Amino acid sequence: MMYMRSLAPLAATREGELGRRADVEARTADEALLASRLRQLGVRRPIVVHENGTVMVSTGRSGQLRIHRGYAYSSDRILKAIIQFVNAKNRSARSVAEREIHSFSIDTHLAPKRARRKQRTSRRDRELLGDLERMHRCLNTQLFGGELSKVPFRLSNRMRTRLGEVTVDPRSPRLLEITISRRHWERDGPTEVEKTLLHEMVHQWQAESGLKVDHGASFKQKARVVGVAPLARRAVGRVAAATV
Repeated sequence: MMYMRSLAPLAATREGELGRRADVEARTADEALLASRLRQLGVRRPIVVHENGTVMVSTGRSGQLRIHRGYAYSSDRILKAIIQFVNAKNRSARSVAEREIHSFSIDTHLAPKRARRKQRTSRRDRELLGDLERMHRCLNTQLFGGELSKVPFRLSNRMRTRLGEVTVDPRSPRLLEITISRRHWERDGPTEVEKTLLHEMVHQWQAESGLKVDHGASFKQKARVVGVAPLARRAVGRVAAATV
């Protein structure tokens, strides 16, 4: 007997591979362009280009400039404001630079990320995600008056130096998801994970209150109120890890 196999799955796979390759090439080109422009403007510190939608510009502990890829499309005026922001000696100078930086909308220049390919969730992962949802619901009721929205959760195998992070929708005051490190859960257990979740929920409160999502004054004040350390990094066991 003879069979004719459909070419549709093969074509879809090929299309997916081409799309991923194009994404990588575009990201590489943007990173090179942004680094080159910053060097021309006098930046000498190491540059790390990222796509974290929560903290667009920051400096790392070793002094590197961490900057969102989308600024490759900004004007020199915006890049100079970023340099002023990271080099500012006082809050006033940072605030002036920050207002300039916020005048540039990354969302209108950078194509949205491709949706993650939906993967089958194991029974164990479903249990852990269910635990996170219950933790969130309980903490929301006890500490936020039930005012926070329900939010999707994700477990990450890639997070090694971070405990958790939030992904903020740049077009509205809400979260797209909260991500928790699988390694953190397996190594430190639910008690420590609950502290990390509470940290991320303070960021959720910032977003849904129309505040800037960062580790500034509003974060520190709310963190103290709900009883979580008002820090960007905290020690778990003997390891200091970041929560974003």
